[in-house]
Amino acid sequence: MKQLDKLIIKTFVGPFIATFFVTLFVLIMQFVWKYIDDLVGKGLDTPVIMELLIYTSASLVPLALPLAVLLSSIMTFGNLGESFELVAIKSAGISLLRFIRPLLFLSIGIGIGAFLFANYIIPIANLRAKSLLYDITNSKPAFNIKQGVFYSDIPGYTIKVAKKEADNKTIHQVMIYENTVGDKNPRIILAEKGTMELSGDKRYLLFTLYNGWRYEERGNTRAQQGNELIRLGFDKYIKPFDLKSFAFDRLPMDLFASNQQMLNVKQLDYGIDSLRRIDSALIRTVNAYVTSRYPFYKWKDTGWAANVAPLKVDTFYNSIPEANRRYVVERVESNLRETESSLTTSAKDYTDNKERISLFKVEWQRKFSLAAACVVLFLIGAPLGSIIRKGGLGTPLVFAVIFFVIFNIFFMTGEKMARREVMASWSGMWLANIVLLPIAAFLVYKAMNDSQLFNKEFYFRFFQKVKKEWQKRFKKEPA
Repeated sequence: MKQLDKLIIKTFVGPFIATFFVTLFVLIMQFVWKYIDDLVGKGLDTPVIMELLIYTSASLVPLALPLAVLLSSIMTFGNLGESFELVAIKSAGISLLRFIRPLLFLSIGIGIGAFLFANYIIPIANLRAKSLLYDITNSKPAFNIKQGVFYSDIPGYTIKVAKKEADNKTIHQVMIYENTVGDKNPRIILAEKGTMELSGDKRYLLFTLYNGWRYEERGNTRAQQGNELIRLGFDKYIKPFDLKSFAFDRLPMDLFASNQQMLNVKQLDYGIDSLRRIDSALIRTVNAYVTSRYPFYKWKDTGWAANVAPLKVDTFYNSIPEANRRYVVERVESNLRETESSLTTSAKDYTDNKERISLFKVEWQRKFSLAAACVVLFLIGAPLGSIIRKGGLGTPLVFAVIFFVIFNIFFMTGEKMARREVMASWSGMWLANIVLLPIAAFLVYKAMNDSQLFNKEFYFRFFQKVKKEWQKRFKKEPA
């Protein structure tokens, strides 16, 4: 490796690492803001939140890499152009293509690494992240009783406290309505004051109540007679509440393992093949059902069929004996309903299966298209940086955001169209790369010819020249 190649690689690696982690942090924050309502108020431990963020960050790596490559390539060549190092290199007879060759190979290596990461690491990270996120979003909020509000999140109980002191422990005018599943006789507890605190293992919430009454009605509550109302007074009464329903439980991750985002390329190929076999089985089943139940026989004597007048419905109906008409009509209606139900179910199964095949194909293409995006965006960023000749984070960041927004819009649009089968899965998932590749070729051509594409002085001189020509051609002659 020549010294020039080492120089350009060293200049590129630093901004790439920095921009990659900044981009990844921004994407993680976007995820946090999206699910902030599901995370807050659940009483989650810090290790659980950290685990979710780690798995989520791993799944965002393929999306962060293209933007990091784009921004770091613009910064690298912008810094070299701003310090006139590009001018010195070109004056030494080294072309732009030769100059960017080591970084092109490096970006190809980054793309290959992105594919391997997406194929072997991300399915595991997605499985753990989606499973954990599902458990979090479906868990109950943390236990919190507010004064003056009926609280019914504990199964079988409704609790209301008139006042809760600042220590968040002492409560006044307590009412507890208990109606557990299978118990036909509800109970009500009223107390003047009390305290609430968790047990040592945090499994139970203990209400210690003072100066109250416990009411219970025994017998058939629907009957008007024969019931008993029992009233028990107490000076001190301890009521435990089981908080098992508030515990954060983890479901088996195998429940999510069949999702297309949890599979690698080999598993996706196997899944697509299996789904296509199901398609073929559905088609064979429907064809066999229709053919066997409703055969369409051809007339052997076609000349006779041509001379027969079309059979009208009312004529056919009138040809049935009157005693059997109702039976025939009911049998026809029953057969039609049965056929419609069978074909509707098969059609729905076929449609759902086709949609799932589309999802598998989209995920298969995603792993390759995002890896190739690293190379495409580098081919945009490298010549763009040499043209604008501005380093730092100002101008390069603006151009990087613009092109990444363009990439993201076409990528999401293509993915949506591929999922809906408006476009083929390969064309939809590669739409962003197909759109940006001509732009990259145009920028490379302009950079090789020292274009002043983003030089404001060039446009100022151009408009001044146009203005002079306009005035010269349309200037009025003196009278």
